[in-house]
Amino acid sequence: MERVIIDMDEVIADPMGAMIRWYNEEYGLPYNWDNIDGSWSKGFPEQHHGIVKEKLLSPGFFRNLPVMEDSVDVLREMNEKYEIFIVSAATEFPNSLKDKLDWLLEHFPFFSWRQLVLCGDKRMISGDYMIDDHVRNLIHFPGKKYLFTSPHNLKETGYERINDWKEARRIFLRS
Repeated sequence: MERVIIDMDEVIADPMGAMIRWYNEEYGLPYNWDNIDGSWSKGFPEQHHGIVKEKLLSPGFFRNLPVMEDSVDVLREMNEKYEIFIVSAATEFPNSLKDKLDWLLEHFPFFSWRQLVLCGDKRMISGDYMIDDHVRNLIHFPGKKYLFTSPHNLKETGYERINDWKEARRIFLRS
């Protein structure tokens, strides 16, 4: 059975959208979409980068993220055809470990705990395919690489893209 490695943040969960909504409610300042090349946190005013990082480090932030549209249905189907692992570089934000595990078990109950990998660096991960929104995670991956489109990676080239979960369904399930 072929193995598919799937990132969590900006692929099946929406921390960027959650952070922008929180920031707008809290500070009412505009988000600068022109500054986000490489990292969505650059869209916040520089004087608030510390506040944004603090929010990312806070308990509960990753527990209540929105689910990316169609990801649950497509991954349920893919899980019957492929060996799926959800792999998230979570140790950068230590409070996210329990939050992410609880979030995954709630929204993707068809995945076993054995399919959930919360780690620091994805270079040790191997498989046939990887879907991730960051090139830094795809560079070392030995299998077929798919860059999941996110506003912060629009200028990246050299990778096949998956723009949404309907497109992932067409690629992986031929439907």
